[in-house]
Amino acid sequence: MKHTLSLCRSALRASRAGNAFPAALASSRPANSRGALNWRHGGIPSGAGLSSVSSNRSADELLTELQNIFKQEGVTCLGSLSATWFQKADENVSKALDPAEFRATMTEHGLAMSDSECDTLFRHFDEDSSGGITYGEFAKGLRGKMPEFSASLAFMHQFPGHFPSNMSMLRAARPSFDVSETQEWVESLEAVVKHGGKTRARFLLHELLEEANRLGVAIAQPAVTPMVNTIPTSQQPAYPGDRETEMKISNIVRWNAAVMVSDANKRGGGVGGHIGTFASICDFYEVGQNHIWRGKGYGGGHGDSVWLQGHAAPGPYSRAFLEGRLRLEQIMNFRRESEGKGVSSYPHPRLMPDFWENPTVSMGLGPLGAVYQARFFRYLHLRGLADTSKSRVWCFMGDGESDEPESVTAIQVAGREKLNNFIMILNANYQRLDGPVRGNSKIIQEAEGVYRGAGFDVIKVIWGGKFNELIEADHDGKLIEALEHTPDGDCQRLHAKADGALVRKDIFEKHGLLDRVAHWSDDELLEAFQMPGGHDHEKIYAAMRQAELNAEMGGRPTVIIVKTLKGYSLQSFLGRNTVHQKKKMDDADMKSFRDAMGIPLTDAQLRVPEAHNILALPDGSSELAYMQEHRNKLGGYLPTREPCKVSALIDIPGHDVYSMFDAGSKGRELSTTMVFAQVLRKMMQAGEFGKRISLMVTDESRTFGLDTFFPVFKIHAPFGQNYTPVDADQMLKYAEAPDGQILQEGISEGGAIMTWIASATSYASQKSPTLPFMIYYSMFGFQRVGDSIWQACDMRARGFLIGATYGRTTLNGEGLQHQDGHSLLMAHTFPAVKGYDPAFGYEMAAIVENGVKEMWGEDKDVIYYITAYNENYVQPEMPEGCLEGIIRGLYKFKDAEPAEHTVRLVSSGSIMMQALNAIPILKEYGVGCEIWSATSFSELQREAIKTDRQARLGGQVVKPWVSQCLGDGSVTVAVTDNVTSWPKLIDQYVGGEYIVLGADAFGRSDAREALRRFHEIDTESVVVAALRGLANAGKIPSSVPEEAIAKFGFKVEKPDITEV
Repeated sequence: MKHTLSLCRSALRASRAGNAFPAALASSRPANSRGALNWRHGGIPSGAGLSSVSSNRSADELLTELQNIFKQEGVTCLGSLSATWFQKADENVSKALDPAEFRATMTEHGLAMSDSECDTLFRHFDEDSSGGITYGEFAKGLRGKMPEFSASLAFMHQFPGHFPSNMSMLRAARPSFDVSETQEWVESLEAVVKHGGKTRARFLLHELLEEANRLGVAIAQPAVTPMVNTIPTSQQPAYPGDRETEMKISNIVRWNAAVMVSDANKRGGGVGGHIGTFASICDFYEVGQNHIWRGKGYGGGHGDSVWLQGHAAPGPYSRAFLEGRLRLEQIMNFRRESEGKGVSSYPHPRLMPDFWENPTVSMGLGPLGAVYQARFFRYLHLRGLADTSKSRVWCFMGDGESDEPESVTAIQVAGREKLNNFIMILNANYQRLDGPVRGNSKIIQEAEGVYRGAGFDVIKVIWGGKFNELIEADHDGKLIEALEHTPDGDCQRLHAKADGALVRKDIFEKHGLLDRVAHWSDDELLEAFQMPGGHDHEKIYAAMRQAELNAEMGGRPTVIIVKTLKGYSLQSFLGRNTVHQKKKMDDADMKSFRDAMGIPLTDAQLRVPEAHNILALPDGSSELAYMQEHRNKLGGYLPTREPCKVSALIDIPGHDVYSMFDAGSKGRELSTTMVFAQVLRKMMQAGEFGKRISLMVTDESRTFGLDTFFPVFKIHAPFGQNYTPVDADQMLKYAEAPDGQILQEGISEGGAIMTWIASATSYASQKSPTLPFMIYYSMFGFQRVGDSIWQACDMRARGFLIGATYGRTTLNGEGLQHQDGHSLLMAHTFPAVKGYDPAFGYEMAAIVENGVKEMWGEDKDVIYYITAYNENYVQPEMPEGCLEGIIRGLYKFKDAEPAEHTVRLVSSGSIMMQALNAIPILKEYGVGCEIWSATSFSELQREAIKTDRQARLGGQVVKPWVSQCLGDGSVTVAVTDNVTSWPKLIDQYVGGEYIVLGADAFGRSDAREALRRFHEIDTESVVVAALRGLANAGKIPSSVPEEAIAKFGFKVEKPDITEV
């Protein structure tokens, strides 16, 4: 190694005496080229300016002419408007354009055609020659050839872990020491690359790093670079905006955001809120709004998706108020939503469906959701469902939030998937809710190592312009080293104390560097120190612009690690450990903040927390015009949520797709899990509707009977299948493809549910509806990712969660951690979730069919949770007239045979077999059995509560469905493979004796028969319960159940469930 370097350095010295080698080397260095962005915005064309009619134009010529018409109207993105046009054009709501509708649409938008030309263009769109143009065909034909998704897809064949960076030519301003010697080392490395190749150079550098460690050089983490700005001042692009105008706007946004929270709490009610978080990211937010973030009309997708820190919600409200999108009444009712006048505490699409898109305040879920959304945007693109080539996902994350396991996973997934459309902004204000994030170390440096190790491009924005002058003048690296050795806790203290003399003493004097700041007064030093990079608009823009370039031309995700100050511009808040809990500004705070922001309010006005404290921009003001101009250029306002009306776009299949089990299984034994797989397969084969189904599996496809899907629908793999699978010679081979429909999530329910959410909300995020089915071991659903499912409800998700291998005793061998009997009860606590527990195949199909109708036929924002069991039994024929009861939650499956006494047996899921098996035994006791199938105790109770309220408040008295079915006073026994609390939801609405059997104890491994006897939900337990109910009702002697108890071997004594 040393010999190689010596040869290279000798060659370089010789070259300076006349050899041309260095010049050749210099000419071989790649230029630092930067691609210019094509800024575009969309809009609805007016249709003005009819084209001249020629009788023989081709389809391509007609499309070109149509595009030229749109360009005259300022429209550059056709695909993003297709949903709006289709819905408007489809006058007869047939979900397909007939030739007359198609021609009327084209004529309206300025394209006049002869009859033959219209037929030519119609056939161009009508790919399947059906005589009607579906929404998918319309969008595809209008959009044209799908552009390449990203540069990262072109790098798939390179060595793993060495995907290119778009930032290779950026060189930070580090200490040079001896300039000539530094240049000589750089040129030596270039010589090694030229003569020995890149591989030799790479391993040589590994050797050097190891040697450095052996010599005690502090470079143990090569992924961490010196604590300097990644982009030096000399390479910053020119700032594109009017700084003075932007500062005025920023000051008003910052003021309104803080006063909104403070005054709301002064008016009483203890509504809470947060001031410090938005204060720390306001500058980043404003630069993004003015110059970076793409709105819904930008083109190449449905705009950027911005995931903001939840605690910063007052900032977007403040800006939206200035833009005229929120009313003063809403701002004055911050966190007062009950009467429909206010705004929500955090980003909540459920509560503000036209404003917020992405809920983020459950720490860690925002970053994880953002990453999987970026991944799903690529999935949509590669499957040809939507052009998302210009949609980026920007996610803000606090440095404290980065400790969440979900946040850590998000980083790893983004790097592994090479999501160059994903940009993380790590807000390093050094503080979490109680105190410093890393008081004893450096969170920025730690984070850099994590992100670089995961495969991110890292942009550090640490120092503002003035303080950065000291950094870039640091000729020997001693100042940088001093700052790297100053713990974050001390930095926070210095910012909070705001004392220039203390900064001089604790940083510069302590490290013998007083000469570096001798030319500054204490006030000048403090001013520079109190303006980190995260509050310098020029530094921010440079970082965000570079991140844009990385997204367009790089092969990695990007993180911008930005140093900010929590509570910036509010000195009594800034850097304090209590800043997160500070909800109010006192008089002194208000006055100093007003003066700093230049707000034209008097002292008297500040003391009264009323509407005059919220500033608006008058119509016609230059500031308002500036905001509108920049947002129009970027495609519209953000945040904005614009869902498409799925019912107007997609034709859902008829009953024939779901009818395969209406006649039963004809003697064949099947589990409801296998039933689901067969129904889903037929759905996925149902034309355009089927193409829009997305299936997520968590590495258990064979368990759920889905392995047959692999060769047909294929597993999504953005870089293709670059290996030969071990089962390549088999019919059910493991097949992967970029346009694969199945999303194989591996052993990650947390990741799968985020993919599911991205799909379940794509009807809004990209106006490209997809219908997700996530099938998983039921125990690892609501119990493991319940917080994410709650987030899905907030986001107005639409889709199916299939809790497979359900049942405390049906999944017999797996034991305590797998046997689920409580997820249906947990699902009941989620207002937007409908939980079902089907026993039979036709029930499963009917529930799925109804879910599709509600979600896509009626545009309801609901989630269906359906259990599926792995116990095989013959599936019966569908009884006549039971469909209403299946959906409402209860219907009579079988009438009782004539007998002296009658009981009702109510059951669900696979335990229905135990109820049916009890019929002949009870017949021996002279008891006939009515059998009722309870598909959803949850839906029964919800409807009953609704009717109760209506009657209580003097409305129409309606008897709930459960009382109509079970309210006559008969003896009723309910038995399920759930905890007893699930059937007990309807207790008060059941007439007569109501006995509930369930599995309340922990699961365990054993045969099904033994487990059902242990939990007392087997056939004999049903018999004993029925007899006891009849005895309690005085219809049979008490000795009858006593004799049955003895006969079947039951014992009265049983340990408490906490002991077993």
